[in-house]
Amino acid sequence: MKTIINEGIKDIRKYEIMPLLTQEQIKEAFTQVLKKIDMNLDTFTYKFPAESSQGNVYPTIENTKGWGTGFWTGMLWLAYEVTGDAKYRKVAEIQLESFKKRIDEKIGVNHHDMGFLYSPSCVAAYKLTGNETARDSAIKAAEHLATRYREKGGFIQAWGDINDPTKYRLIIDCLMNIPLLFWAREVTKNSKYYDIAYTHLKTTMANIFREDGSTFHTYYFDPETGAPVKGVTHQGFSNDSCWARGQAWGIYGLALGYSYTGDESIVELYKKVANYFLNRLPEDYVCYWDLIFTSGNEERDSSAAAIAVCGLLEMNKVLADNDPDKQIYSNAAQLILKSLIENYSTKDMPESNGLLLHAVYAKPQGIGIDECNIWGDYYYMEALVRLMKDWKPYW
Repeated sequence: MKTIINEGIKDIRKYEIMPLLTQEQIKEAFTQVLKKIDMNLDTFTYKFPAESSQGNVYPTIENTKGWGTGFWTGMLWLAYEVTGDAKYRKVAEIQLESFKKRIDEKIGVNHHDMGFLYSPSCVAAYKLTGNETARDSAIKAAEHLATRYREKGGFIQAWGDINDPTKYRLIIDCLMNIPLLFWAREVTKNSKYYDIAYTHLKTTMANIFREDGSTFHTYYFDPETGAPVKGVTHQGFSNDSCWARGQAWGIYGLALGYSYTGDESIVELYKKVANYFLNRLPEDYVCYWDLIFTSGNEERDSSAAAIAVCGLLEMNKVLADNDPDKQIYSNAAQLILKSLIENYSTKDMPESNGLLLHAVYAKPQGIGIDECNIWGDYYYMEALVRLMKDWKPYW
């Protein structure tokens, strides 16, 4: 078994700075978020924002493909939960119909991203309003996700035809999809969902994290034996580099995995992964699109920064008060969020219908480079809510 080192925080002074992020600043940022959502409500009632913007403006799409439509609906649920304003709930409930149709008819679901689609939309609806139709849609999505489980190797196959041996791999993003299975176990009492999710989690922990605490984006297994084969990248700079959003998925995904399993080994790994991420942030605390870059002219990925903030805040809820890392992680989360508020938000760009500037979808594929993206917007909003109230995750 490989040993993963904990490199600690190399420049501890950088994260001993008290961020001075006040409740007034947080509430003002949230008010700006609500203004953008209000601006978009009519446009995105029966349609959805595309996954990334074009010129910082989201085109409209149908809820028939891709993995990002749940984030907009999740933003509506966040707005409703904080404000109690029925206009957000009304639009969110209209959108639930398309999520029901999509899973009932298996439209554009030949992948593992059921959690991204159904946790912030349908699970959130059930948790907040008791909507039984939303609950049933989310359970169907969990059942569909479970069909992608591969016994040989013990993981959920990410993309493509499950009978295609060239697609026999997992990706780190799935740490954010398996909470849908953990939730399904809670509401159905069917242990199958928990067993699949926990096995996938342990397989990911054993393979996708490198010895230095960094991560591969994707990991291949032998379809005949299930043996680990190799880790590579898909959206990162190189097979040996560390894709920033993947590392952020690791931070948040491990935090959620611990919340469902209580497996103490997750906390130890989480700290190694979080420290690797924090040690490679530039002066303004917002990561480049790949952590191989720590300065220069490469694009930032504000969406990865927002995801990491949510993960740091989630795990900090369970770290002991005397844990020496707890205050560091709290400071880091607030320093990153403060920078996003001050330097990356669209508050001074009325022409943009997004929330966060300077995100990257997929640099190697030339998609969504230096644009808004919808998951970055969602996680930015979630991070604000986490610091405004005792928030219970939709995940």
